[in-house]
Amino acid sequence: MTAPAWFALATAALVVGLVVGFLFGRTRSGGSERRPTGPTAAELLERFVRSSNNGVLILNRFGDLVLHNKRAEALGLIRLNQADARARKAAEQVIETGDPLEIDLSPLAVRGRQPEAVVAEVRPLDDGFTVVEAVDHSEAVRLEATRRDFVANVSHELKTPVGAIALLAEAVLDAVDDTDEVRRFGEKILRESTRLGKLVTELIALSRLQGAERLPELNVVEVDAVVREALGRTKLAAESAEITVTTDGPSGLLVEGDRTLLVTALSNLLENAVAYSPQGSPVSISRRLVDSFIEIAVTDRGIGIAEEEQQRVFERFYRADKARSRATGGTGLGLAIVKHVAANHGGEVRLWSSQGVGSTFTLRIPAHASAENASAPAPRQEREPGPLVATGPESAEQGGTTP
Repeated sequence: MTAPAWFALATAALVVGLVVGFLFGRTRSGGSERRPTGPTAAELLERFVRSSNNGVLILNRFGDLVLHNKRAEALGLIRLNQADARARKAAEQVIETGDPLEIDLSPLAVRGRQPEAVVAEVRPLDDGFTVVEAVDHSEAVRLEATRRDFVANVSHELKTPVGAIALLAEAVLDAVDDTDEVRRFGEKILRESTRLGKLVTELIALSRLQGAERLPELNVVEVDAVVREALGRTKLAAESAEITVTTDGPSGLLVEGDRTLLVTALSNLLENAVAYSPQGSPVSISRRLVDSFIEIAVTDRGIGIAEEEQQRVFERFYRADKARSRATGGTGLGLAIVKHVAANHGGEVRLWSSQGVGSTFTLRIPAHASAENASAPAPRQEREPGPLVATGPESAEQGGTTP
């Protein structure tokens, strides 16, 4: 073969080699692009366990921890890097039988005194491994206990006036020929029936506030109008107790809310102040804008509330002074309604109190935007009740100040 022929053959072989190499390289490159990337199945499984809302433990045949999540730690299922002894014992039984097992892993401090709060299912895995999955029912247990207490309290509160009305009705029948006795018992029946009606009304209001019904649409409400209406509602009770209710001057402040609910809340605070104040003592109302909130404070010089009871007074049916509350016809729901009204308006109710000095309940509701722009924040109110002085004509014009 001549030299040119060899050269042509070598050139052709080189070209073919280059083409084949290029195609082979593309094929390998394409294959590597299609190869799956990211976490393996084992890594995904571990992520799933660690992110689960339930407490998860994986144990080997000796009961040692292989894998767990933070939720299991939060539920107290791990102590000193070991699974709860109850879980380990159940895991041994599951390995022997091969059947899943449900156990109670509630904290030992409450076990037996309430329904099961933490329930776990122990299931077998291959090669002697077991998984323990615990579900926390603490919130459901708490809600059920609250519901039972509420039903028991309602039953007790309803039973008292109903029983009194029945006894008084019998007394009226026995004294049918005595006009004075009939009148006296009739007045008591009216008083008890009024109390019963008030209790039912407040139960309905509280049910609505807690979500049984959709709340009304919120509107722009004048704070001064709320104060005037609340004063009008409590005027008779204040006059009967010879209590003077004083107010500051009109403020022009506005809030975004439901007027009826706000009046109810403020009326409850005023009624409480009157009911728990000595005869002839003063009660005051003040209103101001502080840090984008409208504060309506009701201050009395009454008996005050012990520090350990100050959080509990907002609970349903709780009474700091049961004897006085019964005497004034209180239902024990007024402050609970105030708390929920404030919460549904995006606000809160605050309490300052000292026994023998008095109390200040402050209803804080977010201010309407125009109120924030129109008014400058007032100085902060001192924690201790100050002198009770009417500084404006509003109370006299609306009948809010009693003689």
